Formats: sequence, C-alpha cells, structure tokens
Amino acid sequence: MQYVNLDAQVGDLSGVLDPAGYLSHLPSISGDLPPGARAFATDTDHYDFLSRRCVKDLTLRAVRGAGGEEMAVEFQHNCWKHERDLLIRYAGVSSFIIDPADEDRGTDLGTVVLDEILPHRDGCSHEIACWDSTLTIVCRDLKATWTETICSARRRRDRS
Repeated sequence: MQYVNLDAQVGDLSGVLDPAGYLSHLPSISGDLPPGARAFATDTDHYDFLSRRCVKDLTLRAVRGAGGEEMAVEFQHNCWKHERDLLIRYAGVSSFIIDPADEDRGTDLGTVVLDEILPHRDGCSHEIACWDSTLTIVCRDLKATWTETICSARRRRDRS
C-alpha cells in the first residue's frame, strides 16, 4: 500500500490500521480515477470502520474470470458488522496478482484488512490487503455493488 498504513503507531500502540494518509491524498487523485473506481473509493462509508459498507472484515469468497479481461471478486459479509456482500466487477483487466502466491490456498486469503485504489496508466489499480495475502488488480475500471444477504433480509423482517 502506498498511502494506507497497515502498521501505524498511535502513542504506545502499534499495528493500528490508518487510512488517513490515503484519505487526505484521495481528493487530489480522485479526478484521475475512472468513474466506477472513483465512486467506490470516495464513498464516505468505505473507510469508516463503524459503517456497514466498510471493506474491513469482509472475507474473500470467490474470484471469477482470473486471467481474463473481465473479472469479478466476491466478498462475504460478517453478520456482526455487515448487512450485505460486496461484488466488484473489473473491466479491462491488465494485471492480476496474489502476493504471496500459493496455489494450494486458492481464494483463502484471510479477512480483508483494507484496500487502496490509485490511478494507473491502464485505468486504476486496486490493492486489497488481507491478513494472509494481498490481491492487486489493474483494470480500465471497476464497479462495486453491495448485494443483499440472508442476514440483511432477516434483520429487515425482524424489525417489522
């Protein structure tokens, strides 16, 4: 990650997740991001750890179309925090890297820590840090969609 700090120091506490550097840099680069990437990166809930639409604590469920020009990455919610799953569709994919690579692991990269979307000559780069690995996709643009889950339908029904 270039701007998101995954190991910040706050007083005597180390290992703190801090997106502040990215959030302060985002206004100067958001105009250089493709429209879908810009909408996702600048969503006020994206880096709000208390928000139900924060990427932190999602779990990577599937990667579809890896190696192709069109890809989809599905993230599963945590019922204690999120009410929806996240689906990100990538168009014009020019690079897809899992680091460290481990073919036996598949998509089991651990829980999402944070992500960072930056302008790239091919459109944008989307780096997703998980506890066990990092997923980086370079593409022309992306579209992020939060989709309803059984948890959200049940909560809505229970509130009625």
